[in-house]
Amino acid sequence: MAKNKELKFDEIGYWSEIKLDIIREYAQAYTKILSSQPQPFHYSYIDAFAGTGRHISKKTGETVSGSPLNALQLDPAFKEYHFIDMNSLKVDELKKYANEHGNVNVYEGDCNKILLDQIFPQLRWENYKRALCLLDPYGLHLKWDVLKEAAKMKTIEIFFNFSIMDANMNVLWNQPDKVTDEQISRMDACWGDNSWNDIAYDTSQNLFGWKEKTDNQTIASAFRDRLENIAGFGYVPEPIPMRNTNGAIVYYLFFAAHRPVSSKIVKSIFKKYCSMGEKK
Repeated sequence: MAKNKELKFDEIGYWSEIKLDIIREYAQAYTKILSSQPQPFHYSYIDAFAGTGRHISKKTGETVSGSPLNALQLDPAFKEYHFIDMNSLKVDELKKYANEHGNVNVYEGDCNKILLDQIFPQLRWENYKRALCLLDPYGLHLKWDVLKEAAKMKTIEIFFNFSIMDANMNVLWNQPDKVTDEQISRMDACWGDNSWNDIAYDTSQNLFGWKEKTDNQTIASAFRDRLENIAGFGYVPEPIPMRNTNGAIVYYLFFAAHRPVSSKIVKSIFKKYCSMGEKK
């Protein structure tokens, strides 16, 4: 893979900083709980779109620790770390962490393949393996098969940023017949099938059967239902919306797990940070 000429750190806004705080706070609770168990659990942290480990705050211009670096700084620490990115320069940055920590694994390539082929198979229930997995793509880049396999294994808890912005810009148009086959295929792959089409459009509100686009919350609720009833996660709290500087929803941050205590903790964290965002 050809390298970019220069590595640039991503600039992130207020809500992205909130997202990092949410994940860090839950990850801290996660390691404290598992480290206190009598069973010899081996618990890992997985970051499937890891980036460089650092960002630049749009608000202050200062460097902000990204999710990989936040995870490495936790105490108690995870037993092992898996960082994935497709950008070779970002991977080189991540490898610096691997050189500093003997338990960091770095992968270059498509996380949809790497997770299913290399990482998830290591996380067997009978081997007392557990993992917290962050799935934070820029758009509709994660495939449903990853979510389904994570649920099936029952050893993996996930945070997933579902990009409603990408969906609205490229797929969920007011004139759906003009959406390209390529964009429809992307949505199908992320959603798991084409049932999103029945959710995203309503024909009951007019006399002519025209398709009228539903709202973001309807899409998010339907995806939450899929995580529970199709993928098979035991607990999926209401997602928290991530917004841009204009207040428009860009992502929905989902959490999914199999333990009720996990859901309870995340609900409390979501409630706290959602209120902070509303005050912004």
